[in-house]
Amino acid sequence: MNKNIKLLFSAMMVCLLVILAACGNDTKGAGGQANEAGSDGPVKATIGVVSYLTGGGASYGEAITNGLKLANEELKAAGEVDLELKIEDSAGKQEEALNAAQKLMNSDNVDAIIGPTLSTEMFVVGPEAELNGVTILGTSNTAEGVPQLGDYVFRNSIPETMAIPAAVEKALEKYDVKKVAILYGNDDVFTKAGYDVMKQVAEDKNLEVVTTETFQLNQSDYKPLLTKIKNLEPDLILASALYNEGAVILDQARKMGIDVPFVGGNGFNSPEVITIAGDASNGLIVATPWFAQKDDEKVKNFVEKYKEAYGMEPDQFAAQAYDGLYLIAEAVKNAGTNDRDAIRDALAEIQGFEGVLGTMSFDEDGDIVMEPTVLIIEGNEYVVFE
Repeated sequence: MNKNIKLLFSAMMVCLLVILAACGNDTKGAGGQANEAGSDGPVKATIGVVSYLTGGGASYGEAITNGLKLANEELKAAGEVDLELKIEDSAGKQEEALNAAQKLMNSDNVDAIIGPTLSTEMFVVGPEAELNGVTILGTSNTAEGVPQLGDYVFRNSIPETMAIPAAVEKALEKYDVKKVAILYGNDDVFTKAGYDVMKQVAEDKNLEVVTTETFQLNQSDYKPLLTKIKNLEPDLILASALYNEGAVILDQARKMGIDVPFVGGNGFNSPEVITIAGDASNGLIVATPWFAQKDDEKVKNFVEKYKEAYGMEPDQFAAQAYDGLYLIAEAVKNAGTNDRDAIRDALAEIQGFEGVLGTMSFDEDGDIVMEPTVLIIEGNEYVVFE
């Protein structure tokens, strides 16, 4: 073997050793460098958050990020996992939510994502997460079809198909209901999905729908449609709206003398409804996985810590986000690594997880399995609807 051949052979061996070493260390795939339990303390993972932080629905995003931050403080103190949150604002818009998610997945190399806030946003972000092989957990998405967006798409928020029927059933038990009016926002996937469920429930319960009225986001005057509803004298009103529009509808309805009960979709599950509508919010019925007055030690501790940190009681969106990060942490811990695929598989396997919302499991589609609680606003506060 001449000198040149020897040098070439030696160079090839060095390259081969470098490649083998690199392959041996790359257990992560498309994300960052893998971190495994026991190698350097708790498993480290970076969790991206896409939240509605500016604009008309910012109260949703504020509650969500508050819940996430509180959960992360507790998780860091416990020491089993070490999560870093990277939070991006979507402003409740599809394009901004998609841009934020793409930045988190491709530039920040996050290991999983929580959010975005609205179902409308999730319908564009979920497929992108699926394409990138990044687990995404919606903590506030309730439209039908969200978990079916892909194998990496999950949610721990109960769908409208579970919540609305439970609320209507309770209303029918309490009141003599034969005729209903339906109104909904027709320019939002979330509120449109709520309407679809309300329409189906009315059919299933053989209720006469005297009218179906629509409105748009940021609409301020609902008197024409409410006048029509009032003249038709329904026994119950079914409304699918975000809290801003929903609260104004309640306020204007009561001022016009409409005193029948309202059953609201998931968008009404916010203390902001009471803040905006005041006494007019009384009589609103909603189904929710969260009840702050529940006689449960885990719930009491969460409420106390949240009040201490933020000066207010946690709402449904804060509670779902809080439990959402704990679910992600459980998956990271059980996976023993921040590998994206391993986190996805570990999350899918979670069964019987005890959170502040109750006992949670995921079905084969990645949808949450749990029992909702039906509440009514009385005396300007949510109470269990008996």
